[in-house]
Amino acid sequence: MNLQKHFLLAVFLIPALLLTGCGPARTLEEYFSAGDSAARENTEIKPRVYMDEQQGILEDFTGNSLTLNIGENTFQTFDVSGATLECEGGMITGDEISVIYEGQLTNGDTGNVNVLKVVDEYYHKKELKDRSIYGEVLDLTCNTITIRSKAGNTITFPITGIRQYYRNGIRQGAWVYLHYKGRFPAEDPDSPDTLDGSHMKVLSISDEDPFSAPEPVNLQNSSSSQTLKQFRGTIKGVSLSSLSVCPEGSGYLLSLDMSGVPCYFDGGIAPESRITVTYQGNFDGKTTQGITVTDITGEDTEKLKDKNVSSTVSGTITGTTANTVTIRTGDGAILTCYTEDVQNDSTGGMEEGASIKITFHPASSRESNIYRGLRIEDA
Repeated sequence: MNLQKHFLLAVFLIPALLLTGCGPARTLEEYFSAGDSAARENTEIKPRVYMDEQQGILEDFTGNSLTLNIGENTFQTFDVSGATLECEGGMITGDEISVIYEGQLTNGDTGNVNVLKVVDEYYHKKELKDRSIYGEVLDLTCNTITIRSKAGNTITFPITGIRQYYRNGIRQGAWVYLHYKGRFPAEDPDSPDTLDGSHMKVLSISDEDPFSAPEPVNLQNSSSSQTLKQFRGTIKGVSLSSLSVCPEGSGYLLSLDMSGVPCYFDGGIAPESRITVTYQGNFDGKTTQGITVTDITGEDTEKLKDKNVSSTVSGTITGTTANTVTIRTGDGAILTCYTEDVQNDSTGGMEEGASIKITFHPASSRESNIYRGLRIEDA
């Protein structure tokens, strides 16, 4: 009897709900998701977002903006502070790239678009070739080398973490070969003999061409009439032919003359990186008096695990993007480093003008001028 009552109730209730405009689905929705309907009523219909890209040749990069040459001496500057940089070779002057953005360009005005990413130009990509230049050394620091080319142009290249081998030593007036990628931007009419190499990617530097890494010094096979010895040390800085080194276990700072001895730096002349000094004589750890340096060799960075890397570079932040930070070093180099998966112990919030020190892996940055960082801290 009760079953019949429930059946009759259902038969009469369903038509009643349909007549009132409240079907079973609506009824269940009110019971189980009462808040959802109110949320839908408050949801506004957003306007359609247009996405597009601009292709061109990279002319300049400041750290948070870039300038493209889009042809016929027409240039466009984009704010990339919120974008990700995804170019295989980094931000190299002369490279073909694409700027992916949302919004619409109006008469070339880039102020109203939101750049999402910067990528290698993938429609008619022209791979940057390995170029070389032969020049006379004017200056050398940890992060830069300045040369005068055979054509008479003065060029300063960034060389942080770059392989260097000076078989006959390094000094002012020595001639070296530089292998690099990139093209020089337009000449400055006020300084026609000076070329801008700040956004090139240097691959190697040597007084021999082609570049060939030397064999490690073997103390047992030395043909010298005097016994060869070695000590390890940490690089603190370099000024042309003078290398500042702190020997292991010593609080003293030594100045080593590199002008007449073979010098090989697999990971560049980076501060805090380690070297081995081969010498003759008696070394007390305090002074170079009484010894003759015969060879200076940096560590093999290809064999170093991340936890053992000590190469650093310091500078002032000039700009950031969604995945990079760019600094200007004290010796004038512009260096960009990835910030993804990097231990960040800095306290300045990565604000422009803050001074930071980056520990980076030279062997992981051979082909790109955006370096793979391991740690960021206050300088």
